[in-house]
Parts: sequence; C-alpha cells; structure tokens
Amino acid sequence: MWGRYVHAPVMYKRGASKDYLNSYDREDVRLLNGKDIGNPSWRRSLPHILVATVSSFLYGYHLGVINETLESISIDLGFSGNTLAEGLVVSTCLGGAFVGSIFSGWITDGIGRRRAFQLCALPMIIGTSMSATTKSLWGMLLGRFFVGTGMGLGPPVAALYVAEVSPAFIRGTFGSFTQIATCLGLMGALFIGLPAKEIVGWWRICFWVSAIPAAILALFMEFCAESPHWLLKRGRGAEAEAEFEKLLGGLHVKSAMAELSRSDRGDEADAVKLSELIYGRYFKVVFIGSALFALQQLSGINAVFYFSSTVFKSFGVPSDLANICVGVTNLLGSLIATILMDKLGRKVLLLGSFSGMAVSMALQVFGASSFASGSGALYLSVGGMLLFVFTFSLGAGPVPGLLLSEILPGRIRAKAMAICMSVHWVINFFVGLLFLRLLEQIGAVVLYTIFAAFCLVAVFFVKSNVLETKGKSLQEIEIAHLPSE
Repeated sequence: MWGRYVHAPVMYKRGASKDYLNSYDREDVRLLNGKDIGNPSWRRSLPHILVATVSSFLYGYHLGVINETLESISIDLGFSGNTLAEGLVVSTCLGGAFVGSIFSGWITDGIGRRRAFQLCALPMIIGTSMSATTKSLWGMLLGRFFVGTGMGLGPPVAALYVAEVSPAFIRGTFGSFTQIATCLGLMGALFIGLPAKEIVGWWRICFWVSAIPAAILALFMEFCAESPHWLLKRGRGAEAEAEFEKLLGGLHVKSAMAELSRSDRGDEADAVKLSELIYGRYFKVVFIGSALFALQQLSGINAVFYFSSTVFKSFGVPSDLANICVGVTNLLGSLIATILMDKLGRKVLLLGSFSGMAVSMALQVFGASSFASGSGALYLSVGGMLLFVFTFSLGAGPVPGLLLSEILPGRIRAKAMAICMSVHWVINFFVGLLFLRLLEQIGAVVLYTIFAAFCLVAVFFVKSNVLETKGKSLQEIEIAHLPSE
C-alpha cells in the first residue's frame, strides 16, 4: 500500500503542473462542491507519518543521551571536573543543530522531503560512530557537532512533511505524533543510560544504539510517499497525483489536486529571496512563527528540564526518579494533546498551555520564596515543575511546529521554517548558557518571575495574532491568511 510508486515513463518539464492544475480547475471543482465523498482514510497516510516521526525520536534521544552518560564520558576521556569541557559536549550539539536548521529550507526545497530525511540520518550515523569510538574530547565534540546538524535538519522537515501528507481532518493529531516521538526518544535515552555509572564503557553502547533508528529512517523513507506539494512545485504534476492516490485513495485525488490548484502553481518554484521572508508580504507569518518559537524557549522550559534533577535532589529525591517523573509527565501531556489537537484546535491549546505554564511558574516562585518552607516548599516546587512540564506538553510543545507548517504559504514554507527554527536554536542556546549564571546572580524567585512574565506575554500574543487552522486544508489557510499582493 505504501511502497514506492513506479509511474509509467513520462518526460516531465517545468510548468507541467500548471497544465494539470488548469485541467482540474475546469473539470473537477464539482467534486469539492458537489457530491460529498467524505474524508479520506487516515490509515493510508499513517505509515508514512510513523516513519517520519523516527527523526523526532532521534531528536529526543540525542537531547537526552548525554544526561546519564556525561559523568562516565568525562572520566573515560580525561576531562572529569572540567565544567567548560562538559558544557561544550552539550552545547556543541546545539551549535550543529543551528547550522542544520538554517540550511534545512534550502535542502528540503532542493532535494525533496524524502531525501532530506535520509540526509538528516546520515550525519547522525556518522556523528554517533565518531562519538562511540573516540578516545579524546575533540573526537567527542566533532561527533556531537555532526549529530547536531542532523538534529537541526530533522524537526523542520518532519513538520513540513506531516503537514503536507496528512488529511486536513486529522493533521493536528498526526502533527502531535512528532512530540510524542520526541518524548519517547528522551525516555529511551534515560532508560538505556541508567547502567552507565555502573558499567565501564556503557556510554559507548548508548551512542551506538542510536545508529539503529537512524538507519531505519534512511531505509524506510525510500518506500514512503514524497510530498505532493513539493512535486507540484517542481513541475511534476503526474507524480503528485500518484502520491495523492497513495496517501488519500483514488476517490480523493481529483479533489486534492483541485484544492492544491487554488494556491500552489508550478511557476512558483522559482528561488525565494531572503528579503521576501523578512519584510513585505510574508513578514507577518514569518514573524508569528519566529515569535512563537522565541516565546516557547523564553518560557523557561529547557531551563526547567536542565534544572529539574537539581530541584528534586535538594528535597532528597534521586535524580533518576526525577528524570523519570519529568519524562512520564511530558509523555502524558503529549498523548492528551494528540486527542485534543483536532477537537479543541491549535489556538485554544496554546492559550491554555501558556496560561497553565504561567500559573505553574508562579507556584515555583512561591516554593522558592521565604514564604514557603519544609513540605510546603517541596510540594510547590516539585508540583509546580511537573505541572509546568505537563501544561507545556499540551500546547506550547507540539503546536508551534505544526501551526507554522500550516500558516506559511507553500512557496516559502520550507525556507521560512528554517529561519523560524534557527530562532528556536539560538534562544535555546542562550537560555542554557545563561540560566545557571542568572540563577546565582538574581536568584530563583526573580528568574522564575521573568519566565512567568514571558508566559503571560505569550498568552496575549497568541490571542492577538494566531488564527485557528483546525480542519482546514493548507490551501484554505493560505488563501484566508495571506493578503494579496
């Protein structure tokens, strides 16, 4: 059903998609306005979505693999006690992710979504092999940088692919699969890394293990459908039609092509200039996407993840148990978001999520203040932290990537996504770099208050700027939200 479709030999030329689209404009609009043929089966596109989410699993795994293994790595490679070296092992991966994300749009538009996934897996396999076999700090740093480039390329490609191959009525649910896969990757890294402190050299096994899902991603993506949106932009209308048949079923091909014809044209595959993305007609949607990712990071979520084990430890809770609690909470919230995404909508989840995060951070402020002590401080701090992670995973975690892939016009979608994701990585890097220093200088109460303020800013921003996309096709969203030239 989802094997690679082999079409009869056809010579494709630039602009061929326009001929296809014009014919659909004339002949097949009645399928949209006439007899109701219902929604396509979600089972057709599900296998393709599941393969794509392997990239999100890898993203989560490589974020978490260093947590339990860093101590063993530092001892084996001879930099134990060197906090700068330990910080570099973590942050070098973020640097690589920035590089990967900034080029992801051009790569994805140039070689297609499927090949971009396979290219994403390649540096992860190479980097993992280098990290697993290295005898020095520099080998570890180089391996982590290679892995980071794959991590930076994966999330924007996954968001694009899921949005473009999912039926509109279930796109939100499928979009939240990427967040669930990330949670599973984080938890997988945690459990695999547990023996690292007892078994010498186990950290090398932890790195080697990640090469398996990376190889699965590269192999199975060969049999997945290419994005019909990308094919159409490349002037390959017949192939786009074939992929729609694979993803939606034969009854829905003509209506899908007619819908696509309303906004995507083969002559729009010309190079997109950077200037088009940062001012003028496309400025608003790129700004909304960048601001959502910025507010997501400025809410303090990664600082909470980095600091959670320390907070638990201060109350006598082992770090292993702390990480498990945070991971399970994150996964639970992501599963609930999957159910609610196409029922309540993206905007409602974002508003509820950021509001809940502000309340949760306020609880942590009271827990860290002089007003609370003993068991009261424990419940406020630990409970507030877990509630913060839970409310984040309901909306602020899964929604921005999905929403951005929906509201960005097809012509600029990949490149604009790359710019917005780069904003995410830059702020992520600086939050991680400055968090502990700010915690020492201004204290937890002031710092958590700042995070809560950013959550409230996010609530007002979402209420004023984000439009609901639930149940709408990408073409309906583009036509409704993008002003004409």
